[in-house]
Formats: sequence, C-alpha cells, structure tokens
Amino acid sequence: MAPVKLFIATSADGYIARKDGGIDWLFSDQDYGYTPFFASVDALIMGSKTYEQSLSFGAWPYPGVSSYVFTRRGLRPPPGQPVQFVSGAAGLILDQVRAVAKKAIWLVGGGAVVSQFRQAGLIDEYEIFVHPVLLGDGIPLFAAGLPQEDLRLAQTRSYASGLVQLHYVKARDE
Repeated sequence: MAPVKLFIATSADGYIARKDGGIDWLFSDQDYGYTPFFASVDALIMGSKTYEQSLSFGAWPYPGVSSYVFTRRGLRPPPGQPVQFVSGAAGLILDQVRAVAKKAIWLVGGGAVVSQFRQAGLIDEYEIFVHPVLLGDGIPLFAAGLPQEDLRLAQTRSYASGLVQLHYVKARDE
C-alpha cells in the first residue's frame, strides 16, 4: 500500500504561508532533497489554493504525476497534465488514489487538506523543513484541536542556511 508522505516547509513558528498565502520567505537556494523525493512519488494530493498557487509558478511543477485536487469549485486542469478534481472524505479519496499509486503519495498541502488527513490519521510520514524565520502570523501547518499523534524521529538534517529537515514516521505499537 502506497504510504502518504507530508513533505512541506514551515516557518520556525509553525506557518506554511503568510495570511495572504505568500511564500516569499521560503528558501530556494538549493534542492533540499526535493529531486529524490519527487522521484519517489507517483501521485500527489493538494487543496485548491495550493493548486492555484502552483499554477502561478509558470509551467506545471509536477509533470507526469497523477494529481488530485480537493475542491468544490470549478477549476481547470493545466493542459496535458493528469490532474483530477475531487471532493469528499479524505479516506475515501485516499482509497481512490491508492488504487492507482504504486509508489508514495505526496500530501502537498495546504493547511486545510493537511488537517483533514491528520484528523483521520492518514499521514504515514512527516518530512518537515523548518526555515529559520518567524512570521508571527499566517496559515498554520496544523490546525488547533487535532488529536495527539505520537511520532518517531527517523532522521534530521541541518543545512548551512539554517534550515532544518525533520523526518518523522508514525509511532507504531511494537
């Protein structure tokens, strides 16, 4: 069964974007492991705001990867890309994605979709890139009021830029 991996950047105070969705504070000076991670997935899930932001980057940034966008609005896919628009319970959508995914599934974001998957206990791995910046306000990585979930630290990596990569997996009863 294809695991669901959250691969996401956050500020040191826990925000994935400014209130207006701005991500100008993210480092883009190097790859930070993105290329090998992207090669390890064959499906991704995101919310409509993240999708719309992805379209603003120019060329579709996830070529050839089956993409599922949670939305209730009438959005259009980028030409020639495997993008499907979905709505419903996270678990039901995940079942559909897992029916076709052979490798890992990337939970891209944003905050609302991450919270839905977290609430349902559907995230297998958390790869969180903490940027050395305090935004003070913004869109939180995790919504308040979610249940406790115990994780096991699998790996850490720090970079000269001050960015720290934290890789957690679900703690399992052993």
